[in-house]
Amino acid sequence: MKLELTSTKINKVVGRKELAFKITEASTPSRTDVRREIAVLMRTKLDNVYVRELEAKSGTRQTTGFAHVYNDVKTALAVEPKYIITRNKGKEAAKADEKPAAAAVPEEEKK
Repeated sequence: MKLELTSTKINKVVGRKELAFKITEASTPSRTDVRREIAVLMRTKLDNVYVRELEAKSGTRQTTGFAHVYNDVKTALAVEPKYIITRNKGKEAAKADEKPAAAAVPEEEKK
């Protein structure tokens, strides 16, 4: 995967960097792979990176996107919407969120 930053903005008020990027690859990369690549590029922890948008261009090998890189995890969890956090955690986090909801149903309602 070849990741190229097209734009970088520093948002001092929130404490993050807002990145626009372009990826050249044969297929659309997963959000997890993009997060990992950005974390390595920005030299930060994986938990500080949240991919906001990925858009594959039809008929090309290019994907464009937008990501936020926070200074610390606490700020990221306070600012990012819950659905973005869930998307970026992957399928494991989604399954973990579903299990407690299923266990919360009383036995009487299951019958």
